Amino acid sequence: MVLANGVFDGEGLVADCHVLAATAVGARAGDEIRKYIASTANPTGTIIFRGTRLGVRPAPVVASFSARGPNPQSPEILKPDMIAPGLNILAAWPDGVGPAGIPSDHRRTEFNILSGTSMACPHVSGLAALLKAAQPEWSPAAIRSALMTTAYNTDNEGKPMLDEATGNASGVFDAGAGHVDPRRAMDPGLIYDISPMDYIDFLCNLNYTYENIKAITRRGSDCKTAKRAGHAGNLNYPSFSAVFTGIVGGVKRRVSMHFLRSVTNVGGDAAVYRSEVRAPEGSRVEVEPAVLRFRRKGQRLGFLLRVEVDPTVAEEVGKLPAGSSAVRGGELVWKDGKHSVRSPIVVTIQAPV
Repeated sequence: MVLANGVFDGEGLVADCHVLAATAVGARAGDEIRKYIASTANPTGTIIFRGTRLGVRPAPVVASFSARGPNPQSPEILKPDMIAPGLNILAAWPDGVGPAGIPSDHRRTEFNILSGTSMACPHVSGLAALLKAAQPEWSPAAIRSALMTTAYNTDNEGKPMLDEATGNASGVFDAGAGHVDPRRAMDPGLIYDISPMDYIDFLCNLNYTYENIKAITRRGSDCKTAKRAGHAGNLNYPSFSAVFTGIVGGVKRRVSMHFLRSVTNVGGDAAVYRSEVRAPEGSRVEVEPAVLRFRRKGQRLGFLLRVEVDPTVAEEVGKLPAGSSAVRGGELVWKDGKHSVRSPIVVTIQAPV
């Protein structure tokens, strides 16, 4: 059997286990094979084993089946957070079922080759465990921050990582902050930490009721006494998602959204971090203050990031089909000469339904 990818699966080859001899090929190769079969009365084929291939380019790429954003419930929180290896992973396998996962497969094995977000998740979980062992005082939010702000979004050719599903460069809704980098995550420089009360404020800003919050936190919280950070996007997350709605139709001025963030110095006793911004197309991004001066390790400093959208972008959205969106990506990077603390910025302008 020759199993060819569909157009939206691209050229990524998933090593599924089958009950008969099978070969997987990419979408382009599948098209060529079908043309060849249709052109001759006696088609033949040959498989040549070339062993393990190293240094494949480009790599990594975002798998066609990788989970994507945006976040449908809370678009103010960018998803996905990050990506990790999840294609053709050697994994433990139960001895009660065959590797093909169907009743007719009576083979038994202790290991299998698996793919999916369920394979990327244990990679990230293992990295989180390693970080917790190295930094036992870090919270889960601090660990997530370290993994996100040190992730990379370029491949081994120095270009933006490709999206297998489209063949184009991946965006923030495909890869989030980027591909995890274990070595850099051990020394992130700065972390965006989140306290339990911050999460309650987040729920309050989503208009959760007292009973809703109690069901999640196991204790009640009166949103009237909560800090109320202003909007859900002010959760101290290591990314920024500005969502604008209802601004099309003759807008002549810039519209803006601000984000409040705080970062904790975990990289040294004293450090000076300067901000560098790559604004999303059609937007202007300002950071106040633009320089953070830490006097000691563990010190926490705050800043404000403001995103302004140019009216021309609103005009562009006005030409889109109802319910669609224009999405633009950028980034904020804090640098001290040793560390590079990068956070993605995404601007989404939604056309009226």
